[in-house]
Amino acid sequence: MNRGAIGRTYKSGESIIRQGDHGKCMYVIQEGRCMVVREEAEREVHLTTLEERDFFGEVPLFERVRDPGVVRATIRADEGGARILTVDRKTILARIHDDPSLAYRILETMSKRIRQLEEDMVRLVTEGMDPSDE
Repeated sequence: MNRGAIGRTYKSGESIIRQGDHGKCMYVIQEGRCMVVREEAEREVHLTTLEERDFFGEVPLFERVRDPGVVRATIRADEGGARILTVDRKTILARIHDDPSLAYRILETMSKRIRQLEEDMVRLVTEGMDPSDE
């Protein structure tokens, strides 16, 4: 990891945000990779891996104006660790005001994630179907 760079460095396996926390900021991966896991019934389900320049934690920022929403997954630094830049709600809204294309890029990423979730859901449902049920 680059010493003297902005952002905080997390060690391999260290949690950046935890499922159930109240989201107060958005995070941008400056170096490394992060694992996204959902904690369900005393086990973890790996959802995806995020790379440099990816962001996370944006959903709670846009859910409520006065009371940020709840984080839906735990994000951990992957092997080798990660350097993460934290951007608070006030800063991200100011940046969107200054550069509206930033809002478009965030929405584009969120839309891509929704599409992937829909594809995953359909795959899970159809794999579980018995062909004789049709």
